[in-house]
Amino acid sequence: MRAEVKHLWEVERPRVTNAVSEAAKLGDRSENADYIYGKKRLREIDSRVRFLTKRLEEITVVDRIPEEREKVFFGAWVTIEDDEENTRTYRIVGPDEFDVKQGLISMDSPVARALLGRRLDDEVDLKIEERWVTFYIVEIRYEL
Repeated sequence: MRAEVKHLWEVERPRVTNAVSEAAKLGDRSENADYIYGKKRLREIDSRVRFLTKRLEEITVVDRIPEEREKVFFGAWVTIEDDEENTRTYRIVGPDEFDVKQGLISMDSPVARALLGRRLDDEVDLKIEERWVTFYIVEIRYEL
């Protein structure tokens, strides 16, 4: 999030500000698409920077591995397996960090809520596509 704020503030915003300035020099702003789009993009950048700055003030960075490593906590990589030995691995992250394609799921998601607090070899029932499936926790690991 810090990297995104830095990029928006130090790279993107100055570039767009320069483009808006150049577009404004061309005269009538009411029909100048570059000017109108640029101003809209500046509002989007400023809004995103405010949002991220506020989130950064509120978040807690987890920078240690829990003592009880056979229990699922925030930040854990959890591998679950169904009865047909199909496995899935997820990492439980904050709501601003999730990326399902990379296996990063929000701690607020139904899957993460079902996993949090569970232990190695526990059964977990999850509703997938309107049916209940039982999974078993086969691995829990933590990385910094």
